[in-house]
Amino acid sequence: MKLMFLGAAHEVTGSCHYIEACGKSILLDCGMEQGRDTYENQEIPVAASAIDYVFLSHAHIDHSGLLPLLYKNGFHGRIFATDATTDLCRIMLLDSAHIQEFEAKWRNRKAKRAGQPPFAPLYTTEDAAAVWTCFSPCPYGQIIDICDGIQLRFTDVGHLLGSSSMEIWITEKEVTKKLVFSGDIGNINQPIIHDPHYTDEADYIIMESTYGDRFHGETPDYIAEISRIMQETFDRGGNLVIPAFAVGRTQEMLYFIREIKEQKRIRGHENFPVYVDSPLAIEATKIFMENKLDCFDKEAMELVEKGINPLAFPDLELAITPEDSTAINFDRRPKVILSASGMCEAGRIRHHLKHNLWRQDSTILFVGYQAIGTLGRNLTEGASEVRLFGETIEVNARIMQLSGVSGHADKKGLLNWLGHFKEKPQKVFIVHGEDLVCDDFRKCLEEEYGYNAAAPFSGACYDLADGSFLSEGVRIPVAPKPAPRVRAMSEGGRRAMYLSAQLDEAGKRLLRIIEQNKGSTNRDMEKILKQINMLCDKLES
Repeated sequence: MKLMFLGAAHEVTGSCHYIEACGKSILLDCGMEQGRDTYENQEIPVAASAIDYVFLSHAHIDHSGLLPLLYKNGFHGRIFATDATTDLCRIMLLDSAHIQEFEAKWRNRKAKRAGQPPFAPLYTTEDAAAVWTCFSPCPYGQIIDICDGIQLRFTDVGHLLGSSSMEIWITEKEVTKKLVFSGDIGNINQPIIHDPHYTDEADYIIMESTYGDRFHGETPDYIAEISRIMQETFDRGGNLVIPAFAVGRTQEMLYFIREIKEQKRIRGHENFPVYVDSPLAIEATKIFMENKLDCFDKEAMELVEKGINPLAFPDLELAITPEDSTAINFDRRPKVILSASGMCEAGRIRHHLKHNLWRQDSTILFVGYQAIGTLGRNLTEGASEVRLFGETIEVNARIMQLSGVSGHADKKGLLNWLGHFKEKPQKVFIVHGEDLVCDDFRKCLEEEYGYNAAAPFSGACYDLADGSFLSEGVRIPVAPKPAPRVRAMSEGGRRAMYLSAQLDEAGKRLLRIIEQNKGSTNRDMEKILKQINMLCDKLES
């Protein structure tokens, strides 16, 4: 009865944990890392073909994105997920595969010119289509007999359409332990979907900590704030560009904009167009409506019962083809552009940033979490220029963030979710948070609330039967990754070591930028050289 932590350990993305029990090998999530990779993940300790089951919390790529690669490497087991998660994964994994293939083609064009070996995508659309046949859709609230000794139940956790926490009962050698995996715990008062539902019993808990060190504050008036930003932007003659996750955040923005239009809050631009420029978002919106009976909250269902589609309104334009996307930038009217990806790392949003970042009259409004190392994070942290499609683009547009909009619970919400358990579990494992956040939240649980908590690093292995960390386990040949010395240092020393590592990463990033810009125009190279020399002169003085 072993539990090993592989991904999203002292990091936010790449969720993946491994269970070995009752002669079965099980993954909790199989996510892709996004943004900067701070800690190297241990490999899954058995061959992909030896994995019997995957229990999937929800469809976001940082939780599901490596499933096609798992299939490509030999997995042919069953993937248990909710009905809505199954539907969303069908489109999201195909979209991820398209991105992998597109990137491979782009890199291979460059590699061919440079005489380098070809680059292969992580997986293909065929892999993504094939792994979807492994899904076993499940309803909320029903205990499912997986095999002898293992049962599973999904509970709506209010993070995304179909998202869930999972209760897992494991009985081995007459010992039964109940493990609860939180998945991503949702924020309260989100539009469209339910608030989180709670669980009240567990021997062990694995819980996320994305916002374990901060509070969202009072729920803002989203309608008023978005209306104000729209009015100011349109009055300047600019566009409001919203980088939004195609699944979840795009639908929330549509929900708000429908209400803004219905209440006639925008003056002088009443018929402003709204473009959804993401085939994935368009397909996801259809899936939202198909799953409304199981997943929509009271307010959304009241609209549906009145015959109102809460995600549609006049002047809504859907850009499906590349030609549709290109045409948006020839529409000179002030408009809203909703496009993916939400962190600006890929997809059509980068084209809209290229056309709008340099404009003083436009606004870029971020409405979701931006991982360290992503273009979105760089923009929100004040980048004065960025590189897009080989060009240097000055950032003249207003860069704004809609405060309080998050699909994740804040520290209060996390503590509230944990506080619904009737008795304290044997241990709480803290995952899915940035390095220092994991430690801070663990410390909070131990010192302020009396929990037995741990923030394991990738490779750590725990025996659920006797309640101890192991150096190795049966059929788990990978030794736990030694915890960095940072854990034994003072707070100042820990932060110094963390910042030293970040400086190393910043140096690597600078070298990559230099390499990317070699061969660009003389003007661009001279500009970069001047900036680097100015920085060096300042630091050396």
